[in-house]
Amino acid sequence: MTHILLISGSAREGSFNTATIKAFESVLPSGTTAEHLDFSAVPLYNQDREANYPEEVKAVREKIRAADGVAISTPEYNRSIPGYLKNMIDWTSRPYGDGAWAGKPVFIMGASGGAIGTALAQYDLKKAMLYLDARVMGQPETYVGGAGSKFPMDEKQQRVTGPLTDEDTKAHLTKAAAAFVAFITA
Repeated sequence: MTHILLISGSAREGSFNTATIKAFESVLPSGTTAEHLDFSAVPLYNQDREANYPEEVKAVREKIRAADGVAISTPEYNRSIPGYLKNMIDWTSRPYGDGAWAGKPVFIMGASGGAIGTALAQYDLKKAMLYLDARVMGQPETYVGGAGSKFPMDEKQQRVTGPLTDEDTKAHLTKAAAAFVAFITA
């Protein structure tokens, strides 16, 4: 049984990335379990607090360590990853030499309303994960551009209200999920 920790890099309710990580979960191969990581209680990173490591961060770090692999769907804010996600990564990479990411298989994807589907944010996240010695899966890359047309949206077109409806994206996520499980077990 392969256990995957699922992370949405968005704190926003009805976000494209939360919907994408749920769609990814729905196509995981049989024999795979998944858990969504809630890291909303992680405080802002402050190295002075490492001596008295926050319990909220310990819990998140242990969930990362316990998982066989981690799948992350990141938004793109100002051509990079959101501070919300970066903050959690900074905490869980500490203390130096005892981070949770070393050797961890990681799959990175992202969704946005724009055409490039978080390509720049994914690039930054991959750089950080490689620095932290995670094993980042390279292919297939997963950029969900034009996400507003791939999920049902509210009347203002601001929040996702249901599961993925785009069959091409489902097929791609199915291929990516199978590849990630194979990457973990290889």
